[in-house]
Amino acid sequence: MKLVIVESPSKAKTIGKYLGQGYRVLASGGHVCDLPEKRLGVDVDNHFEPEYVISDDKQRTIANLKATLKNSQQVYLATDPDREGEAISWHLQNVLSLPDDEIRIEFNEISKKAVQNALTKPRKINKNLVDAQQARRVLDRIVGYKISPVISRKIKKGLSAGRVQSAALRMVVDREREIRAFKPEEYWTLHALFKGKHPFKALFSDVDGKKFKIPNKAALDKLLAQIEGKPYVVDEVKRSVQKVMPMPPFTTSTLQQDATTKFSMSAPQVMQIAQQLYEGFEIEGEGHVALVTYIRTDSVRVADDAVWAAKRHIVDKFGAEYYPKFPNKFAVKAQAQDAHEAIRPISLEKDPESLKGKLSRNHYLVYKLIYDRFVASQMAPAQYDTLKVHLNALGDSHKFGFKVQGRTLKFAGFTAAYADFRSHGNEEDGEESTLLPSLNEGDALDFKELKYEQKFTKPPQRYTESSLIKAMEENGIGRPSTYASIISVIAKRAYTEKEGKNLKATELGETVCDAIVKYFPDIMDLKFTAKMEKELDDVEEGRKWQDLIAEFYPGFIAEVKNAFHDGAAVTGKKEEEVSDVRCEKCGAMMVIKEGRFGKFLACPNYPTCKNILSVGAEKVGTCPVCGKDILKKHSKAGKVFYGCSGYPACKFASWDIPAPHLCPKCKSTMIVKKSKGKTIYVCTSCKYEEEK
Repeated sequence: MKLVIVESPSKAKTIGKYLGQGYRVLASGGHVCDLPEKRLGVDVDNHFEPEYVISDDKQRTIANLKATLKNSQQVYLATDPDREGEAISWHLQNVLSLPDDEIRIEFNEISKKAVQNALTKPRKINKNLVDAQQARRVLDRIVGYKISPVISRKIKKGLSAGRVQSAALRMVVDREREIRAFKPEEYWTLHALFKGKHPFKALFSDVDGKKFKIPNKAALDKLLAQIEGKPYVVDEVKRSVQKVMPMPPFTTSTLQQDATTKFSMSAPQVMQIAQQLYEGFEIEGEGHVALVTYIRTDSVRVADDAVWAAKRHIVDKFGAEYYPKFPNKFAVKAQAQDAHEAIRPISLEKDPESLKGKLSRNHYLVYKLIYDRFVASQMAPAQYDTLKVHLNALGDSHKFGFKVQGRTLKFAGFTAAYADFRSHGNEEDGEESTLLPSLNEGDALDFKELKYEQKFTKPPQRYTESSLIKAMEENGIGRPSTYASIISVIAKRAYTEKEGKNLKATELGETVCDAIVKYFPDIMDLKFTAKMEKELDDVEEGRKWQDLIAEFYPGFIAEVKNAFHDGAAVTGKKEEEVSDVRCEKCGAMMVIKEGRFGKFLACPNYPTCKNILSVGAEKVGTCPVCGKDILKKHSKAGKVFYGCSGYPACKFASWDIPAPHLCPKCKSTMIVKKSKGKTIYVCTSCKYEEEK
């Protein structure tokens, strides 16, 4: 028997199905070894030697692997094809006392062909990949263990910080401060409306061919006085055919950006779903099946056999004219590792519609997104007939220019791959040219009226998860495998919070950011963080990983010592604010404190009196049991739930917003749902529905 060790049980099941008899496929459950939890675990005086220990929850896994190994003639380590996967294989090799032979196999997709092909090309463990992972792990452990005590001492106990997460936090904090400092500027827009068979409007743009922005009402009034009653004549008409290329297939970053925007999923949710699509799961009528290639990649490269499979699919489904003269190739970004090809479906024969009803809604949506994007990426450009028109109001001494433009679809090209042509995310369609009359230079226009509107410049938008991932990628902060976890960590630490889809820095997040900027400026410098990512890549190319840590450590540890010797508190830390609420248990005036999940009222006589109350909690409805307010709350794990303000006298709580009354049929809780703009109450038990 031959033993194959992978990371996840789901992956083991998929591969076991492909290999059949003669093979045993077991899962390690991820890392089996790591640095110890409660101490640094890095010998800074001995070349930064890491201390690896077997995790307590992996002792039984290791014992099972060792027992199976005794009856195996051959072992293959088939962990994920990246640095983390290579490190897991290395730890397994050491823990299981495996020989330094060609026992490592890897594949970019979990298909029968790919797995069987990998078994014919085993190799030795790549120590450079392992060292790159070790360098990151040791570096992050040193930074986290040394910075966290500083901010806990300067701000409040229990705080923690990390190397890359801190740089991401700074981006969110800086954006928040830009928004607060922003001062809106007034401006006015002016449109000329024209009559005729095809009425249209044109936007004011220039005076005598020079761009002109209308800054205030006085400037607008002067302009209107000069234009009023003047004739309008077309002076320029440009017609052309615009070719629009398809977007490249997804990378980890672009998949997260697109899915979080389109489906309102969180980045961790997207990665969890994508991981399951990669590893495989049970599909009704299909068995255990993997659907997409490896989902941690920064490359847009596509394997040759996938390119030709796409050609056959496109020609058969859409026609030969929908395939380009030469296969589309997309430029790989300079900082990309390009270790794995782009994310794509394993087989184009498994189209999303054939799996509809067999997959959960979210799995279907993400798979369809990946499938359609890949097919579209291999198709011919879309073509548009474009029309740009410039016209003038002929004043006594000046020409006042207006412009209008639009386009109409001439050839669908890659947009035919999408059920909704506007879903591909390329660029927004302009005003359709078919709505414009046939215009030519010199034409006099039938004027109707002028419309104007006061507007103000807007501040930058807060980051969404999607735009923060894009910004991190552009600034070289983190890697494809870490974007989702970075966002998740700073949220769990209550350094950021969500307002709708937007990420907002909390007061605590800003204070922590200021502390790290003050004492550890390099850690918060985006260029420094990006440079460190590049140096970690250099380790993968052969640089000694200890040298990287040795260059960083002396300056950093000096900053740590200076921070501890500085007795000043960080600006932003506030004294306890006394509220106007009297403690119902001991009579003292309660103080406002800030915890992990926001502000709360606490008795100042703690620990003698441990009374606490929520403060500023959002009211979302009425308790169906006692009639008091329902408040939006957070569990200890940070998950939102809805509970009665009358707690503990009334212990009603729900994960969903409750309706103000119980179900009239079965007396169970009803929850509030939105459907097609309507509010509906749905029973959680008998599914009875009623419209509000």
